[in-house]
Amino acid sequence: MLRLLLLLLLVWVAVTVVGVIVEGLFWLAIVGLLFFVATAVLGTSRRR
Repeated sequence: MLRLLLLLLLVWVAVTVVGVIVEGLFWLAIVGLLFFVATAVLGTSRRR
C-alpha cells in the first residue's frame, strides 16, 4: 500500500510540473496539486 501511495504522489508531482512548464496546461498543474494533496491526506489517515 505504501508503494502505491508513493507512486501516486510521484505521478501527481510529475503532472503538476508538466502543467507549470507548459503555459497552456496551467489547469493541469492545479489538478495535479489537488490530487497530490488528496492522496497525501488519504494516505496519512489510512496509516493511522
